[in-house]
Amino acid sequence: MSEELGLSVKKAEDFSKWYLEVLQKAEVVDMRYGVKGFQIFMPTGMQAINEVTRLLEEELQKFDHKPVLFPTVIPESSFSKEAEHIKGFGDEVFWVTQGGEKKLEERLCLRPTSETAFYPLYSLWIRSHMQLPLKLYQVATMYRYDTKMTKPLFRTREFYWIETHTAQKTFKDAQKQVEEDMKIFESVLKKMQLPFLLFKRPEWDKFAGAEETYAYDTMLPDGKALQIGTTHNLGEKFSRVFKIKYLDAKGKKKYVNQTCFGPGISRMLGAMLAIHGDDRGIIFPPSIAPIQIVIVPVYTKETKTEVLEKTGELLGKLEERGFKVHLDDRDKYTPGFKFHEWELKGVPLRIEIGPLDIKNKKVSLSRRDSLERITIQEEKLEEYVIEVLDSIGFHLENRAKELLSVRDAINLKEIKENLKNGGFIRVPFCMKENCADKLKEKTGAEIRGAIVGKKEKPKGKCAVCGAKAKEIVYVAEAY
Repeated sequence: MSEELGLSVKKAEDFSKWYLEVLQKAEVVDMRYGVKGFQIFMPTGMQAINEVTRLLEEELQKFDHKPVLFPTVIPESSFSKEAEHIKGFGDEVFWVTQGGEKKLEERLCLRPTSETAFYPLYSLWIRSHMQLPLKLYQVATMYRYDTKMTKPLFRTREFYWIETHTAQKTFKDAQKQVEEDMKIFESVLKKMQLPFLLFKRPEWDKFAGAEETYAYDTMLPDGKALQIGTTHNLGEKFSRVFKIKYLDAKGKKKYVNQTCFGPGISRMLGAMLAIHGDDRGIIFPPSIAPIQIVIVPVYTKETKTEVLEKTGELLGKLEERGFKVHLDDRDKYTPGFKFHEWELKGVPLRIEIGPLDIKNKKVSLSRRDSLERITIQEEKLEEYVIEVLDSIGFHLENRAKELLSVRDAINLKEIKENLKNGGFIRVPFCMKENCADKLKEKTGAEIRGAIVGKKEKPKGKCAVCGAKAKEIVYVAEAY
């Protein structure tokens, strides 16, 4: 049984195989459902999904976003109204065409995103400036017929996310909302110890129907970038199509300005597991861990009652302090097996206690991140737990930041050379879409966008075509 828990490959030797094996053995997801691109969330994965969702919802509700839940299907008449939107998503849609034996009068799409589900209702709900801003969100599964190679959590045809949809009075208000979205997302990523770069996407790579798109990219251990969330200023593009108007304070009818924000919960989870994990399995950051502390009693038949009483006492004390604690008192497994299993499943801190510990009024602890073991006086346990969980989070964050390497290149030859080591490549660029296409054709890498929050003035020529550079952009291979 213990061999089944062990990993057969090291992360540094074959990241892709390691990642798939960790997800399977740690009970995160199972891809053997029988439909390509659809995954089963197993107990570890679903508990972690719930933790990520909780953090996001807490932040959204701090900023007055209200939860709703819309139907999974969108009528074709609504979906096809916004021209850019249908062009951007048309090839990725799953269509429902039949109910029972009867062909439907109108096709229904499984939502690939929900602008065209929300906004027909916004035109009915919004009447006055007194109702603005309207800020709603839903936690839901999305469906996209992705034709690229699927990979659990990173790229699937059914995925889990939160999406917000707001209506604002002006474009300026909408832009302030986008900035608020950034604060919300960055707060959650900080708790997950996930490193990121924030980019303004180029014109050809904006969300379909958006005026401006901002995207969060993290870097995975194999040197490829993963987009984990986006926020968009939609301006009046959708409100004009769906006739979402309000009366301003002077009684004049105006179109609302809108935003949408999509933290990719599945991808956030996948990135977190991939970045923090090691050759023993997952390592959860304490703030996101479904179980922060596992207590493993070590006893013989004669000492069982005494040890279980003490571990039960410690469990109660730690739970009272608000920690997420689990007591593993299963008889059928040895302590060694339990240690192995909880390391695989990434519990940040393990407490072991046996009869000798009780006699000496001590407890033994093991950190998941460094595997360091320490024995302390029982009376110092609660104080030490606070300290060590903070330390684990800090350590994971600093270690993860090392993945965000950025190197410079001024031509295709240098880009290709730098891409051998993965990471982001910073290049001068002409901002022409055909040049971006040429870059991808020649190198396999994509333009991720211009960095947000820092002005980087281009010097010289475009790294691809040699024309005058207009922007500094970041390039990477991506999922």
